[in-house]
Amino acid sequence: MVDKLLIGRKIAQIDTYLKQIGDFSEISLNQYKVNWKTQRIVERTLHILIEACVDIANHIISDQDIRLPTGYADTFKVLMENKVIGKNLCGTLEKMARFRNVVVHQYETIDPTIVVSILHRNLGDFQNYKKAIIKYLSSQKNGK
Repeated sequence: MVDKLLIGRKIAQIDTYLKQIGDFSEISLNQYKVNWKTQRIVERTLHILIEACVDIANHIISDQDIRLPTGYADTFKVLMENKVIGKNLCGTLEKMARFRNVVVHQYETIDPTIVVSILHRNLGDFQNYKKAIIKYLSSQKNGK
């Protein structure tokens, strides 16, 4: 059975992180490039936001009789295959998971343009994910 309290705590974390990172949502590319402290705060906050989304996905997946994901990005594909999230949101979250891997493992230099683009265009995707999860949980309560 899906632990709705656990997922609720993760959703609350997402709300907290979105509020915190919202302070940077209007930053310019140049402002971002010249301030290493801002870079660190934004990159780490995006990292833990994405981790919270992956944690929720993995909890749902582990509770269901569905295929196990092959990696972070694939967790969202599994949710899409099982109609928890839509195709467009899945595509965005897969990209976010790949971005998370770059931040965590430092595979390459983080492109400031990508980070600022996420801040300007994609923070709402976390809200959309949250809404999809809440909708999924409420459908589970009704036995669907």
